[in-house]
Amino acid sequence: MVQTHLSTDPAAPLARRNPVAKLAAALIPSLVLLVSVDPVSSALLLTAWLLSVPAWGVGWPGLLRRLWPLGLAVVMVALGNAVFTARKGGATLLEAGPLLITTESLATGATAGLRVAAIALPGVLAVLTIDPVDLADSLVRHLRVPARFAYGSLAAFRLAPLLAAEWEVLGRARRARGLGGDRNPLRALTVLGGRLFALLVGAVRRGTHLAVAMDARGFAASARRTCARRPAFGRADAALLAASALLTALAVAAALATGAWSPVLS
Repeated sequence: MVQTHLSTDPAAPLARRNPVAKLAAALIPSLVLLVSVDPVSSALLLTAWLLSVPAWGVGWPGLLRRLWPLGLAVVMVALGNAVFTARKGGATLLEAGPLLITTESLATGATAGLRVAAIALPGVLAVLTIDPVDLADSLVRHLRVPARFAYGSLAAFRLAPLLAAEWEVLGRARRARGLGGDRNPLRALTVLGGRLFALLVGAVRRGTHLAVAMDARGFAASARRTCARRPAFGRADAALLAASALLTALAVAAALATGAWSPVLS
């Protein structure tokens, strides 16, 4: 497995599962959570995924370092919904001109943030434990995804870290030419635009070379390609999907039983 800065154990029970099975297991609860906005199902599913973290072979310190953007997004969603929701019942907690936060609006914001966390966490765990090559092979073998698309995505995933390195090189080059130290906001925006354009040109050039190389290797041919590796989809992978579906059904049943179920389109 390709190692990142996040310490993972590829021999962990869930980390060993087929990439397609892991993505599907993460997708099942996410689709259900997109249908309803209620705290019960979101809390139950989020708790279950948090309890499963050790089975994914992901260390808590590294996971928390990776999840800080998600935590920030959850907080922003919660605050935004608490401030702008039309539900302003309950006791007043904060009132400053047009800004009004009550117990009901705060609960609405917390529910929205909880929902975002419950939707995103399964996908994060799946992606962090998936080897890109295994994913491409599984997409071609099990989902019959066109090889050109699957392996093109794999190549893009491999080349993505180069964008960060190239961004740093562009910044150093511009500073060496005296273009990076101007504190004028308008001038800074102009420099940023030029830097982004140079990055885009480099990405297009690299993508063109990659497309030509893939065509030269027969990825555009209509003949069916074979995989050098044959990723298996066994009983354990089916069990992961069944467990995800069962857990999601139990969460929905609990929400219905408590009367918290609130469909988005109702």
